[in-house]
Amino acid sequence: MFERTLTVPDAVERENLTAFLTKVVRLDEAAVVRLRARSDGRLSVWAPTGFDSLAVRVISGTVVPDDTSAGADQLLAALATVSEGVVDPGFSMDSAWRGALPPDHGFEHVDDVPARVLIDLAQRGARLAKEHGSSHGPPVSLLDQKVLHVEGANETVPITMRTVFALTAMGFVPFTGHDALSSETDLARIDESEKIRVRATAVWLRLDARYGSVFSRRSNPLSLTVER
Repeated sequence: MFERTLTVPDAVERENLTAFLTKVVRLDEAAVVRLRARSDGRLSVWAPTGFDSLAVRVISGTVVPDDTSAGADQLLAALATVSEGVVDPGFSMDSAWRGALPPDHGFEHVDDVPARVLIDLAQRGARLAKEHGSSHGPPVSLLDQKVLHVEGANETVPITMRTVFALTAMGFVPFTGHDALSSETDLARIDESEKIRVRATAVWLRLDARYGSVFSRRSNPLSLTVER
């Protein structure tokens, strides 16, 4: 038995995890994911997106230790050879994980936004990025732009293009057809009733889609003052 063990008995859940990790590795071949047991007996799999946001997918499974990090590529390779549901996550990558995770509780529901609205914003952003970007990626001014303001829960929550790109890059919104969504995709491929739930705390913004969630900080996590 492996010293560190990920157990995902259900083959469908292993496929879901494989799909999630494939998107993570596509964004960053050296990405580290964090596996964390939940109080409801399920497992959260966290990953960076490259857009200053964290993505998470919840699956049915367990991990020992109950909070550990692993290389996304190693985990993906291990899943490809598993049939019984017990996966060796490889070497510990705990020291490579950067930053704290969002809290499990305390998020207020702001409002639900049609998924087509966010995908439309992502498509327009992608076209602008292609026009004005460079070899280093989209311009920072585009990524930091507040492209949507969601009102509810007695406050207005802005959403930046970074967060929209993170959501679409992870493929969390279901659509018809087999080819991936692009800047030219017909929005009719997304069900008009499909919604993205917007939740927030004082520090974190959370977008919940059908296949996963994206979290981003609403403000600078470090606010330092010097007293003399």
